[in-house]
Amino acid sequence: MIEKNGAIGIKMRINKFLAEQGIASRRGSDVLVAEGRVKINGKTAVAGDNVEPSDVVELDGKILSHKVKYEYYLLNKPKGYVCTVSDEKDRKTVMDLLPEGAGRVYPVGRLDYETEGMLILTNDGDLAYRLTAPQNEIPKTYLVRIEGTVTVSELNRLRAGVEIERGVMTKKCKINVIETDKKYTKLHVILTEGKNREIRKMFEVIGKHIDFLKRIKIGELTLSGLDRGKVRKLSPEEIYYLQNL
Repeated sequence: MIEKNGAIGIKMRINKFLAEQGIASRRGSDVLVAEGRVKINGKTAVAGDNVEPSDVVELDGKILSHKVKYEYYLLNKPKGYVCTVSDEKDRKTVMDLLPEGAGRVYPVGRLDYETEGMLILTNDGDLAYRLTAPQNEIPKTYLVRIEGTVTVSELNRLRAGVEIERGVMTKKCKINVIETDKKYTKLHVILTEGKNREIRKMFEVIGKHIDFLKRIKIGELTLSGLDRGKVRKLSPEEIYYLQNL
């Protein structure tokens, strides 16, 4: 657990303040504000309001501290879990895998229900934004196994970018074949964006079915022996690395 700067010492938007408290994501915080559940100095907050160190901020009548203690976890997500805090279909969520006593953290980005691998959970809104904002082009590496073989021309098509939905093009990416035989082909795919089910849709474009998909790296950070379904805290060195990607 890291206390960042000891306290919030600058003016910031109310949604960022709530996100850094681990209450919700910035988007989720906007919803809380829109519902009238947040007050600043006794006055109901509205979108775009700023918070200063001297302000009293309340959520549902409870005063929130200006001190922010950040927590950072690395999870090796198994398939069969959704990357949300709760699920309306009552499916298992990645929050079920966190250790007892973990603070109010939330997933940074998402892996779909059938996808495994690296997932970071934190209440550090700035880091979450840095790792997920498309313009930052943070490389994320995936291990992909498809049924059958794939040609060089098909791979080059994917590398150059393909239309996965009407009007939705993927960015250029790196793809390397790791292992292949007549039954399966294993590849490493490196993306710098994170569209919904992007890799699965990419391979559907060339008529290939993915039967295994796992995120194995964010930048050069790896799962480093972390077993499937296990979680650990990130080290200060790892946190610094991610903050400076």
